[in-house]
Amino acid sequence: MTLVLEAALSAVLLAFVLTVALLTAIVRDVLTAVVVFAAYSLGLAALWVVYRAPDVGLTEAAVGAGVTTALFLLAISRTVRPADDGGLVDRRSVRPRSVLVAGAVTLGLLATVPALPAVGASETAAFGPVADYYLTDATDRGVDNAVTAVLVVYRGFDTFGEVAVVFAAAVAVLAVLGRETLA
Repeated sequence: MTLVLEAALSAVLLAFVLTVALLTAIVRDVLTAVVVFAAYSLGLAALWVVYRAPDVGLTEAAVGAGVTTALFLLAISRTVRPADDGGLVDRRSVRPRSVLVAGAVTLGLLATVPALPAVGASETAAFGPVADYYLTDATDRGVDNAVTAVLVVYRGFDTFGEVAVVFAAAVAVLAVLGRETLA
């Protein structure tokens, strides 16, 4: 993927994520908010894939868009939805101080973006002597795939944590669904 295409795709996905995040906050209907939140999570998952972190993207898609959305929809199905006109949140109910704090945090986070290296830039630490060590050591250990070596050998505890989170989410969904079928 060329850098221009990658930058354009990143910009489109980021605009999508920001738009659906804002929509999640301002829609009044809970079901609409859940669906828009699922779209937000899928947008983030796609953004992680573009940033070459498919393991994080897969986890975001599975837990964020899949499990969380399923649990929210299950919770909504068990509650009574009031009949209202839907639409957006009334502007009079929005606190200006909350908007200012959210804006300040967003600007603070955006101020750090120029300090980040470009995705795949050869001058980053990932392409230095540390990377050479991991590639050589992985070969010495008999692991042919460098990604597998990093995930299992060097980040085993972290990968175990990710697997535990996905497993716990799956067990929670099965427990809730099991309870649903018995009721």
